[in-house]
Amino acid sequence: MEKAEAQGTPDVVEDVFDGRATGVEVEQDDRTAPEPDSAIVKPWDPAQIRVTTSTFSLRNILDMIDEGSLELAPDFQRGQVWKVEQKSRLVESLLLQIPLPAFYFAEDSDGAFRVVDGLQRLSTLHAFVRGGDQGFRLKGLDYLEENSSSFSDLPVQWQRRVNNTQLVVNVIDPTTPSDVMYDIFKRINTGGTPLNAQEIRHCMSKDRSRNILKHMTAMPEFNTATNYLGGHIRMNDREMALRFAAFWLMGMDAYQRNPVMDKFLEHATAQLDDPKEVPDSKVDELYEAFRTAMANAHLLFGEHTFRKWPAGGPPGRNPINRALFESWSVALARYDAEDLKRRQAAIVGAARTRMAEDIAYLDAITSSTSDRRRVAYRFSSAEQDAKAGL
Repeated sequence: MEKAEAQGTPDVVEDVFDGRATGVEVEQDDRTAPEPDSAIVKPWDPAQIRVTTSTFSLRNILDMIDEGSLELAPDFQRGQVWKVEQKSRLVESLLLQIPLPAFYFAEDSDGAFRVVDGLQRLSTLHAFVRGGDQGFRLKGLDYLEENSSSFSDLPVQWQRRVNNTQLVVNVIDPTTPSDVMYDIFKRINTGGTPLNAQEIRHCMSKDRSRNILKHMTAMPEFNTATNYLGGHIRMNDREMALRFAAFWLMGMDAYQRNPVMDKFLEHATAQLDDPKEVPDSKVDELYEAFRTAMANAHLLFGEHTFRKWPAGGPPGRNPINRALFESWSVALARYDAEDLKRRQAAIVGAARTRMAEDIAYLDAITSSTSDRRRVAYRFSSAEQDAKAGL
């Protein structure tokens, strides 16, 4: 163990969104730089990109949403962060006949569509035109005098103008490989606040994986361990559950063969979406393992669960660290609670000493956290410390 020159942790930076602390530590990870000993990844074949451009009326698109053939990513909370004034100016743009930027849809093999880019805009327009009592009234318009108006309050000719607005849509063909589609999503994402990796995965995944992750993050054991992180505004809770599922299902060897965290989590999402890969019986086992891991982690670490808490460190509670979450949750999923309770002091002491003195470990949970060596080191460290007192 390489000993630190002074006790304590590196600066802990909490993620902030829309002026609010999120309760989760910023993950300082260089996702683009290849490891020194790794080969440069060969770009995918441009011939794999199949995109067609079509024009739809807004009425047509809203009908597709209502009938379920165009999905607006259920449980996706980001659309709620637009203020009424922002939503109103989008509607005003339609009324002024200002063309909107192109939308991107991904077509499924069954002919259904998912929104790749433009989710917030379409959610806003659907809420205004078809939302009824759940819609909103215009506010803060720059050029028109229709403030306080709902869609039904607008003159009929303006309602018709909105419904007949022509929207340019680029449709990604279902034969496009999923990893290429994911990369396209990241490149064209044009929202005011770019989507993070888990928000993109959520938008592009199917109901099955969404429901699995939602169930995991709604567990009382998860919310007790994470101080009620379930329903996180940036879906950090879903990402943490997905990380556990990925390592629990596929193991460290699978990550070492392709040490790119985004790709690893994409693969796990695809597995969860496929009942042939992960049958319902395996999902039930996943639930029980996750429940056990969360209960055991909180039993050991209490309010400091999944947070940096070095021996001799300053008092107070740090935000949740995702690297600690994935490594300790997997390490504790197979232990009996009574065994851990008996050895609690030894385990906690070992973990806190490591966070105070082991520079390599601090690096593994702080920066370049997707590096294969750092992932392996934090997992092996958690496994070793979980055996303290045996």
